[in-house]
Amino acid sequence: MNMKSIYTYTFALAIGLIASAAQAADKHLPFVLASNDAGTIADKLDATKQALQGNGFEIAGEYSPFKGAHIIVVTNDELKKAAASHSRGGYVAGQRISLTEMNNKVQVSYTNPFYMAKAYHIKSNLDATTASLKKALGSIQSYGPAEGLTEKKLGKYHYTFGMEYFDEPLELASAGSHDKVVSTIEKNLAAKTAGAMQVYRIDIPGTKQTIFGVGMKAPNEGKKYMDESFIMSEIDFKPIRSTAHLPYEILVNDKEAEALHARFRIAINFPDLSMMGDNSFMNIMSTPDAIRDVLTVVAGGSVSDDPF
Repeated sequence: MNMKSIYTYTFALAIGLIASAAQAADKHLPFVLASNDAGTIADKLDATKQALQGNGFEIAGEYSPFKGAHIIVVTNDELKKAAASHSRGGYVAGQRISLTEMNNKVQVSYTNPFYMAKAYHIKSNLDATTASLKKALGSIQSYGPAEGLTEKKLGKYHYTFGMEYFDEPLELASAGSHDKVVSTIEKNLAAKTAGAMQVYRIDIPGTKQTIFGVGMKAPNEGKKYMDESFIMSEIDFKPIRSTAHLPYEILVNDKEAEALHARFRIAINFPDLSMMGDNSFMNIMSTPDAIRDVLTVVAGGSVSDDPF
């Protein structure tokens, strides 16, 4: 090999290494804005659901957490397969799509499948799901925090020292069988125990995992810290809303019911939320414990001084 060839090869190799390093360091955002057009949720809802179903998605559930917002939760074969890939993978089974009315327009957004997969320790990139959501709804831009997170940081994310990781969930309750835990949760959600309601249920094929989406509305003013409307009013204040943060989940894993700790579950979608000041974690300081108490009661567990 002559000097020119050596130089060309070395240059190409260097460019390849730089490109690989840049790709590895790509930063990802939790949400995708699909469209932002004039109208109302009522104008857009049926067409949105039809587009999702027409692109291979099964609608697992939907609800309106507060005025001017509607959330649809979907699943498909790829998501269910990814959810079955490890014992706590059920959190990735549902992708959340939100319709939010802002300034006489409707922001249609959805959770970024890649971001959620890596936050929940899923090896798959969920490329097919990403492509199907883009085809069904569109993709204008990814958004969320001012700066995204790399794949590596997503896999070991926690907000700050002393805050919980993905693998430090809340242990809510246990019973003699998977079916017993599931039936208890369904019964309590149907009764709207502690202000909670069922948004969806997805059973993960080939496993003993069942994931529930749980909407939460405070039964009285004294319980406002668990209320989705209150929480979002404090943390979701940017021009493009992150409504698809909702709903929260309970995962039944064999005979155990668990939930992601709210200090992780909120922070993974709002990693740039400040610790203090306006629109900060300080304003919802009581929310993680309030959410824990609601989900514990719903799962059939007990809290030290039953708040409901």
